[in-house]
This record gives sequence, structure tokens and C-alpha cells, in this order.
Amino acid sequence: MNRPSHIAIDKTQEQLRADGVPHAVATVVRTLSSTAAKPGMKAIILESGEFAEGWLGGGCVTSAVRRAAKTAIETGEATLVCLRPEELLGDDANETMVTLARNGCPSKGSMDIFVEPVVPLPELTVYGSGPVALALAQISRAFGFTLTMCGNDEAGGLDADRHFVSPNELDQHPHTNADRYIVVATQGGGDVAALTSALSGAAVYMAFVGSRRKFAAYGQKLLAAGISQQRLDEVYSPAGVHINAVTPEEIALSIMAEIVKVRRARGRREAVGGWCCRDPGCCLVFAPYGPCQQIIA
Repeated sequence: MNRPSHIAIDKTQEQLRADGVPHAVATVVRTLSSTAAKPGMKAIILESGEFAEGWLGGGCVTSAVRRAAKTAIETGEATLVCLRPEELLGDDANETMVTLARNGCPSKGSMDIFVEPVVPLPELTVYGSGPVALALAQISRAFGFTLTMCGNDEAGGLDADRHFVSPNELDQHPHTNADRYIVVATQGGGDVAALTSALSGAAVYMAFVGSRRKFAAYGQKLLAAGISQQRLDEVYSPAGVHINAVTPEEIALSIMAEIVKVRRARGRREAVGGWCCRDPGCCLVFAPYGPCQQIIA
């Protein structure tokens, strides 16, 4: 059997990275007894579980790595797959970041395979060019986001990966495969148009900088335009956690805190079966000790 070379694997991964396609890299780090794959052999697994490149062995290995890769991509956390004969399972049961799998093959070999997710950086899209929008853009880099700005840049000071003058211009460009976090901070400068654009696509987090009363008024217009109440209910309004923020910089900080809260809670949702209390931050607080008692299926 011809084994894929590391050059082929590197080329495939380079293309996946360029296209922003989530994937996982599985690397054999240790083998014991008889195994088809040897240390250093790699494979690339897509979000669907498909092997895009590489070979690690037969069905016993493939199914375990496929499951681990899909979980790693979903949670963003690496894992070590410990493939063992049934009589040897349990030695690593108390280790963190370890996935145990039974090797039912007659060879009775053991393998340790490190599975590392490679996902695009999350994208922060900010509508507006006022003080809050600019302050949010300024601090976003430190939190590992690519930045898309939508608004006039009269001062020429926007440092964004992508910049669009209007929501219509932004809507004409395809979104990336990255998780999207959207903040509408137009603050009276085309709020409805920006909200309409923001609500046209999927997002992990969507927020509006403004009062609840203002958003409720805009909501009536958006409902009349055909946007569902369910979509409107997904918008955080007012944006940001409550820290008694006053200045644009403080408001931007409160919004980023809320974004981080949502982002870090996502990987824990599956572990507890649903959001407890419908507050993503609650799972963060209780995660080390188990979820709270108000689990929502």
C-alpha cells in the first residue's frame, strides 16, 4: 500500500488553512506490539470525519480517530487517543485530555495518537465607525479575532482585515468559514440597515449597542421586513456585560467581556447537555464541579 508522504499532507493542510476549512491533524506518537502505523505517521481529518489525507491503519484506528477529530474540531481542544486491547483499557482513565478506545483487531497492538484541531480564527464583524466601534476594533486583536469593519473610515485609521463602507457592500462578499461574532455599533448612523445585514447570516454572537427601548422600536420595523421574532431574540441588547461602563473604551471592554464569555462557554455546552439557566456564563462557573441543576435539554 502506498503511504501518503508528509509533503502531500503538508500541501493539503496548507490549502485547507488558506481556504479557512476546519480540520484536525492526527499524529501517531507511540506504538506498542504489532501496529500497521508507526510513530510520526499523520492524517488530516475534516469536520465531517472524512480523511482528507494520510493513513493511520485499519478500521479499528480509523473509527476512533474520526470520532476524536470531530469532537476536537467542535470543542477546539486537542486530545490524545489511547488505542488499547480491551484487557489494557483503564490505565489512563483518570488523565485529562485523553480519549480511550478499544482495539478489537487480532494484532492486539496499542497506539497513542495526538489529535489537534486546526480551526480558523473567529471573526469579529463591527458595524459602525463611531467611538465605541473604533475602541472595540482596537482591543479585538489582543483576543485572537480577525476583524471585519463596516462603516466609513474618514480618518483612515481602521486597521481591519476586511473593510466595507456599507452593509450592502459587505453582503455582496461571501462570509468565511470562521465562527462569526457581530456587533452593531452604528449608534444612529444606519442602525436598521446594519441590523438587517447582521441578521441575514449565522453568527455565534450578535449584539446591538443601544438601549432596549431603541432595539424594541427597531424590532418592529425588522419584523415588518420579514425577520422572525426568533432571530431578534438572538440579539444581545444592550450589548456587553454590566460593569457600569461610561466611556467608549469601557463600553468596548464590556462587549468584549461578553464575547469572551460566550466564546469560552461554547465548548462546554455539550458536556452538560445544554445551557443551564440559559446563561452561557453559568456553565463556566459550575463546569469544574458539574453543571447546576437547571439543565435545559
